[in-house]
Amino acid sequence: MSDLNHKNTAADRIDEQDVDAIMRQYDKESNTRIWEGKAKIAINTFLALFSLYCIYMTLFSTALPETRLSLFLGFICIAGFLTYPANKLHVKTNFMPWFDILLMVVGAGCFFYFAINALSIIKLATRIEPLHVVIGIAGILVLVELCRRCVGVPILCIVGLLVLYAFVNQYSYNMDIYQTIKTIIYKLFYTTNGVIGTPTNVCYTYIVLFIIFGSFLERTGIANFFIAFANKLAGWSSGGPAKVAVVSSALCGMVSGSSVGNTVTTGSVTIPMMKKTGYKPEFAGAVEAAASTGGQIMPPIMGAAAFLMAEYMDIPYAQVALKAVLPAVLYFAGIFIAVHLEAKKLGLKGIPKEELPKAKFLIGNCYLIFPLILLVWLVSTGTKTMASSAAISIVAAFAVGFINNLINSLIANKEESAGAVAGRCVRHAFSSAWESLVAGSKGAITVATACAMAGMIAGCITVTGLASTMINAIVSVAGDATIIGLMLTMVCCIILGMGVPTTANYCIMASTCAPILVELGFPAVAAHFFVFYFGIVADITPPVALAAYAGSAIAKSNPMKTGINATKLAIAAFIVPYIFAYNPGMILEGDVTWMSVLQISLSALIGLFGIAASLNGYLFAKLPLILRIVLIAGGLGMMVPGTLTDVVGLAVVLAVCVFQYLHAKKQAVAN
Repeated sequence: MSDLNHKNTAADRIDEQDVDAIMRQYDKESNTRIWEGKAKIAINTFLALFSLYCIYMTLFSTALPETRLSLFLGFICIAGFLTYPANKLHVKTNFMPWFDILLMVVGAGCFFYFAINALSIIKLATRIEPLHVVIGIAGILVLVELCRRCVGVPILCIVGLLVLYAFVNQYSYNMDIYQTIKTIIYKLFYTTNGVIGTPTNVCYTYIVLFIIFGSFLERTGIANFFIAFANKLAGWSSGGPAKVAVVSSALCGMVSGSSVGNTVTTGSVTIPMMKKTGYKPEFAGAVEAAASTGGQIMPPIMGAAAFLMAEYMDIPYAQVALKAVLPAVLYFAGIFIAVHLEAKKLGLKGIPKEELPKAKFLIGNCYLIFPLILLVWLVSTGTKTMASSAAISIVAAFAVGFINNLINSLIANKEESAGAVAGRCVRHAFSSAWESLVAGSKGAITVATACAMAGMIAGCITVTGLASTMINAIVSVAGDATIIGLMLTMVCCIILGMGVPTTANYCIMASTCAPILVELGFPAVAAHFFVFYFGIVADITPPVALAAYAGSAIAKSNPMKTGINATKLAIAAFIVPYIFAYNPGMILEGDVTWMSVLQISLSALIGLFGIAASLNGYLFAKLPLILRIVLIAGGLGMMVPGTLTDVVGLAVVLAVCVFQYLHAKKQAVAN
């Protein structure tokens, strides 16, 4: 696999310590404790066993949901406090303060108590005793503190405001503080409408297994394969490294499930390459951030959100992945067009062909994507359940990793006997599997905690009837103008999605914003896709554009300028949702034909081209302001559903293109 990191990539990779520092600054998941020696072995053993426990329980357990999910969150509390310190000052080798140990024991104990006594507490219903109230309060508070450590404060602000609203709402009914607290704690801690609600259930049942699968997949070398494949596909063209960033980030991002994490990992390779080619630092960081964020909407995995969407919308996973294809293609096409126009404007070249990976080599290593193909096939065909499909794919990833290491070791150590090399590879395979299980547990902590908070948000909304209030408010403001309702919902999604991980982000949007659009008359599937898209783009929308800021740290550029550039590059994410809201045929909803889908896609693509060119200010030559305005109008016309607007928009875009082409040709002759 050494050829995957061809010499240009290796030379341009930024220092690994810089990557770690950037991750710690912009990604809460990276601020972890440092364990060494026996302590590290003991804690990693617990984390690996926890991954195995999750796999076993998901596949074979028939216990009550309250028991299974409470046990799960209890172990999450232990794993979480063993992994995440209170702040950066506590990141010391083999150090865990007494109050963290106390919080860990109390938090885990509360959930374990509920798991052990689940049946009797369920029978008590709202007649829970004061002891149960205290345990519920303690369990929630410890989980909130863990969320602060590994997810961040923004989601807690939302939770805090909703819990306060729920308290005021319930108190207004009975005017008894204790009864109000008891009701809220019962709903949020002891029912499946709170911390152990649908988000946690989906996390436990599906997402954790796919996180573990992603950990195994990363260790097969698939990320390097994706980068090499992207280099071969687009590296040779004008401004090739930026196009490589778009393609590789789309492929890596759908598996990683983290906009910030993917920006830093793939960006450590692609951003220096883009800067070396001639792109400005602000643009290079923005390209990587926009593409990495788009990985969350890229089927078939969609950062694990596809499985949540299938659960919330009650449709098969295969349909979710299929419906997501066209919007995702348009999103990345928009970025690709903008990147190409920027390269032409700057007169940039591609990577020399002799430095690109050889096609023969890529074909010989394409077996690395077998586990991913197997997973998609098993789930989409219904051959196995999602949990079983993930488990089988984990085994396949383990096997592929072993085969890949064995082949490379045999090539690199021809003088050694095959038996010695094979023995060493077997040991490496099990060591790698152990590391994957540990990494899977660590990845599950953040997602599970965020999902528990999302469950609390949904619980507060259910208890108070806030969803109906929000729906009525927005519907009354929007009136017959549904576009106003869409715009208000968009703003809500961007604000609520700031600093929140993908999976929890969608849970919040599905609970709070999607019902608004359904009430306005939009199809449920279109509503869920709409809120998902705008929740995701919060990662690149200033002022809390974490992915863009992470990209700017690597590019050493101005963070705000990088965020603005990323927003311009991802303009498709702000337009495409409106298209499928008004024309659900784009997501294959309703009575659609291939011809109508093709028409929608082509008109949207041409419209995106016009808008991207206008925002870039270049098309064959520099665009004057008046033509940029005309081009935006034509592009938007192509995106508004209707044959008349398509024809007018197409005529405008073509007219500007022809005019600019002739103008550029005239300039070239004059020079």
